[in-house]
Amino acid sequence: MGRNIRKRRSPLAVRAIAASAALAIGGGGLVWANFYASAHEENSSPNTTKAATAQVATISCPDVGQKLTNVPNKARGEVDGELATLDQQITAAYQRLATTRDAQTRDASFVQNSILGPLKNNRSVIIDRIKLEISRVGGSTPSSLDGLSSCTGTPANQTNAGWGNNGQNNGGQNNGGQNNGGTASPAPSPSASASAGGQQGGGQQTGNGGQAGNGPLASDFVDITKVQANVPRKAGTRAGGSTGTFTTSCGVNANKKFNTDNVIVAPGVTNGAHHLHDYVGNQSNDAFANNDTFAAAKTTCANQGDKSTYYWPVVRIQNGTQDFDQNNDGGGKEGNVGQIQQVKQAQIKFVGSAKSQVVAMPKFLRIITGDAKTTTNGLANANAHWSCTGFENKVQLTQQYPICPRGSTVVRTFAFQSCWDGVNIDSANHRTHVAFADAQGNCANGFKAIPQLTMRLVYGFRAPTLQNGQIKNAYAVDGFPEQLHKAATDHDDFINVFDENLMNKMVNCINKGQRCK
Repeated sequence: MGRNIRKRRSPLAVRAIAASAALAIGGGGLVWANFYASAHEENSSPNTTKAATAQVATISCPDVGQKLTNVPNKARGEVDGELATLDQQITAAYQRLATTRDAQTRDASFVQNSILGPLKNNRSVIIDRIKLEISRVGGSTPSSLDGLSSCTGTPANQTNAGWGNNGQNNGGQNNGGQNNGGTASPAPSPSASASAGGQQGGGQQTGNGGQAGNGPLASDFVDITKVQANVPRKAGTRAGGSTGTFTTSCGVNANKKFNTDNVIVAPGVTNGAHHLHDYVGNQSNDAFANNDTFAAAKTTCANQGDKSTYYWPVVRIQNGTQDFDQNNDGGGKEGNVGQIQQVKQAQIKFVGSAKSQVVAMPKFLRIITGDAKTTTNGLANANAHWSCTGFENKVQLTQQYPICPRGSTVVRTFAFQSCWDGVNIDSANHRTHVAFADAQGNCANGFKAIPQLTMRLVYGFRAPTLQNGQIKNAYAVDGFPEQLHKAATDHDDFINVFDENLMNKMVNCINKGQRCK
């Protein structure tokens, strides 16, 4: 694969969010003014988040990329670039939404006329370009594509805070983070929970929460000691299954390799993720990396035969302070604020299949697990798992962040898709070439079992406190600004750059039931 030299795309709008969420001096340090706060708000502080509602909390747009399951290879580069432009358009519209609250209170039609209407027109232009790029190389687009340009303004009480009880996504929970079913249960209607978006803390209307005004809310947290056990029993391994494991040690990003690119979804586009990633393993991952770049790179993995790239959105404590990217795209300019937390442990393990032997992953296989846009997409592709040390075999949360008791700390767990179509290292929507096994551990017809990547990230920060509908020192995962830093938006990315010998060692180890490193 040649180096991607497509011109870098610049943001579509001036980052107005930086002006409205201006830095203020106070409390002995830098804090962010909550630009969602009501003029009549009382008892607010920069490191306190309250459950609240807003007239329009966020912007919900259909995810065009998920509909494009059959894009010809010759068009994928340009299509990926246009999809990244759609993300930039949503970000710019969300920022306008966030910085025009006064105008919205004076004019009930302001959001529709000044934000959603222009956004629809801009999206229509890009969707037409996507159709043109695909048809130009002989492909065809889904008939539904024309209906994906319209976006809606979503009130805080209609975001996914109300899906499930105590944040439990019963269809998507798993044992130790291994998703045996592959898809989550559909979300109930927004009215299913009266606390969605929350009128807590005396019913004060305090905006959309968070240090930068785009979440999280107090209702996004739950005391894990008060959540019922929800981890189902794992599928039993039968004769012919593979019980071994292979562990690779790649560090905890101690060298602080960060960027806001996403080379899988938006190759060649700077700031394609609109949020910051931690990286371990391959040290040459940025928007312009390609397979040759990955193969020639250095790696943080102890076994130098593993040059794979493992990356995930950072977690930040919203304690009123800022980090190095407070004035950067993807960072403070897009509502990703607070103190970045380095993981204490990053455990990377590949496991086998309950029903069959595994085959080698193809080199440069790309897998994304979870969905960074569940706040607007729903939970169909959610695969977030939040828990606390000492509770991992009992409780796994998808839709809320846990508040851990004394002596326990936050754990994020990921279990990647473990079935491969046997042909492709990627797909147009970055999903259909891989799949989860079913609840019994079977891969669908035509798919082959591959070593399943599992990751366990352990943190050491102090638990937030929740009192009277207010949460102090909230933490949140980085995300697209309009996704409101919901727990369900957590996701993880992997590109396989194992050399052939080490991959074969992994496969043999797993198939023989051994424990290898």
